[in-house]
Amino acid sequence: MAVTTDIVASYRGPAAVIRRLLAQGPREDRALVYVMAGCLIVFVAQLPRLSREAHLTGQDFQMLMGGTLLAWIFIMPLVLYVLAFFARLLGRVLGGRGTGYGARLALFWAVLASSPLILLHGLVAGFIGAGPALTSVGVVWLTVFGWFWIGGSLAQERAQA
Repeated sequence: MAVTTDIVASYRGPAAVIRRLLAQGPREDRALVYVMAGCLIVFVAQLPRLSREAHLTGQDFQMLMGGTLLAWIFIMPLVLYVLAFFARLLGRVLGGRGTGYGARLALFWAVLASSPLILLHGLVAGFIGAGPALTSVGVVWLTVFGWFWIGGSLAQERAQA
């Protein structure tokens, strides 16, 4: 399936999507593309907020953008790899039968699949600013991200023989 179709399907049931992706076999290149695409979308989603911040505070937009680029494109993928490692360790301690690849795929897919809400969060942050609307969208994103990650993690821990 196309990635966009899988993203929409994740909102109906993230476990089924992760099982389908795992059935395609372990492909680290695919997992890397998912994490990089997810981080790129998060970076792009930050641009309206950064523009607003630069305008209101007088800071240099290019400097803000450069720092955010460094954080989301170069550092965050490494952080997510480490987080997936610890998630897999937790799964092993709890008796899961998953793999490291499955743990990475579940986390990376959660970042990518929840990216439409991150884009909405960035737009709200850029056009409305801090307030109840931004908080509400942030809570919805965090809930959906957690649902995708936990659902995908449970599916991959149960799927492997």
